[in-house]
Amino acid sequence: MSTLNKDIDSISSLKANAGSPWDAINPESAARMRAQNKFKTGLDIAKYTAGIMRRDMAEFDKDKTKYTQSLGCWHGFVGQQKLISIKKHFGSTERRYLYLSGWMVAALRSDFGPLPDQSMHEKTSVASLVAELYTFLRQADARELGGLFRELDKAREAGDAAKEADIQSQI
Repeated sequence: MSTLNKDIDSISSLKANAGSPWDAINPESAARMRAQNKFKTGLDIAKYTAGIMRRDMAEFDKDKTKYTQSLGCWHGFVGQQKLISIKKHFGSTERRYLYLSGWMVAALRSDFGPLPDQSMHEKTSVASLVAELYTFLRQADARELGGLFRELDKAREAGDAAKEADIQSQI
């Protein structure tokens, strides 16, 4: 059973126990929103990302052809567009990362104007860039999930159970 179906069942059970005040809630719509909000805290994001990076480093240690590609980035929208393009071209963003370039942060993100690449920037500039990147990447994920949800609806309308199962596994 897919995660989406498990969430639908869980929310349906909650709805049944709550009674009539929850009549207007569509369990599948709530499950779709849950799929778009995978992480509850920043710590959850860090743990997830650290797991991916550890796996990639272990693969590289075993086989030097399993390198990662880093894409220089200084703005959330730029990062979003880079990863959307990579996913479209390669079908995956696996082993591809956004690199926060020190000179880009110093030159382009400082509230004091362009600074030299000598780690001379406000202590909040990198944190604000990471927050901006996360916001834009969440938008990219929501866009992709929205497309998958539309495909799921079409598969259901067509009565194509195999296609429906495949799309649910992607979600």
